[in-house]
Amino acid sequence: MFPGSSLISSFSNKRLEVIFHGGRPSLRLRGMTVIAVLLSVFFVAGCGYRFSPGGEYIDKKIKTVFIDNFTNKTSEANVENTIRNSFIDQFIIGGRFTLSDRRETADAVFKGSVNSIVTSPLSYQRTGLASGERLSVGMELVFEEQDSHKLIWNDKNFTAIQDYTFTDLNTRDTNRTNALTKLSNDAAEKAYRLMMSGF
Repeated sequence: MFPGSSLISSFSNKRLEVIFHGGRPSLRLRGMTVIAVLLSVFFVAGCGYRFSPGGEYIDKKIKTVFIDNFTNKTSEANVENTIRNSFIDQFIIGGRFTLSDRRETADAVFKGSVNSIVTSPLSYQRTGLASGERLSVGMELVFEEQDSHKLIWNDKNFTAIQDYTFTDLNTRDTNRTNALTKLSNDAAEKAYRLMMSGF
């Protein structure tokens, strides 16, 4: 290869360009220098930043989990059961742990409390009546070892939000119930992901 010439080759379906300047090669990948990519990799590795979606940081001895009853500190009847059922489903979907039906036989306990639930208007009809609302639920979530009560993960201020619309008072109650169910499922999925990632 002679100075001033260049070589274009295919690399992982991207264009890898080797350009010789004064007899010394430099690499470019789709307009971004390879050295910049390498520096980014070293920076991330140096910070020790990594995800653990499989819960690698959790002790391997933690295999069975009991989902305790949630405490309801609001005036919304049965909201704690709706949210607890969503967490039970999420632990089953996650597959990392086996659920236990008794606290005494579990390696760890997941529990929580519903501390607040707020319904606020989001949009209005021409008549001035609300046509959309926002549900905001505040929770405290705790995951701890059964015997020692050693904390594995917790979030004292976990918040979940869900919007919903309606055309009249008849559809409002139905849509609000559906919104609360979706909020519970989304909250369980998010909390489980954070817990398994160590955040």
